Amino acid sequence: MKRRSSKSGKNRWADHFTRKAKKEKYAARSVYKLQEIQSKNNVIRKGDRVLDLGCAPGSWLQYAAELVGGKGQVVGIDLKEVTENLPPHVKTHTGDLLEAGGEMMTLIGRDYHAVLSDMAPSTTGHKETDSARSYILCESALLLAKEVLVPGGVFICKIFQGPDFEAFIKQVREEFSKCKIFKPQSSRKASKEIFVIGLGRKKE
Repeated sequence: MKRRSSKSGKNRWADHFTRKAKKEKYAARSVYKLQEIQSKNNVIRKGDRVLDLGCAPGSWLQYAAELVGGKGQVVGIDLKEVTENLPPHVKTHTGDLLEAGGEMMTLIGRDYHAVLSDMAPSTTGHKETDSARSYILCESALLLAKEVLVPGGVFICKIFQGPDFEAFIKQVREEFSKCKIFKPQSSRKASKEIFVIGLGRKKE
């Protein structure tokens, strides 16, 4: 998505978190959403394997890499190529999650302790259309999480609130011991996004 230019040449969406991310050398302000989730739930630990869906531009990859340390592993998937300079224990793949087949599964592997999804659809400005598209992405993320998470694993997923929200919550509750709903303070005030956190992946 291209940034709109202003007469001053500044990003009109820039705020405190944007400036903080730049100062702390994170790829995007979205890192602080994951930091808030981590501080309240301790979802990622040293040595964990983490899968980040919709990982570009890479701020969640950067933060997850810090949390798991050199003995852990972070893998990211996105339609866009990640150009950030990342540590050796982070790998990224360019591809479409909705079309993920056997080849993608071979690339990413299994036995993850956490699956993260900050994916969002291309927005139209029509609330119901955008929330429906978000729900499709969330369902895809959950299906993949069910395939690759170890028992006891964690699932974190962004969704746009809409008619399908309760249905998605129900699906997460069926697969995880606990389900939490969380709105980070670092989310933009106008945003309809909310995060669903599934804790304790149930055994098959």
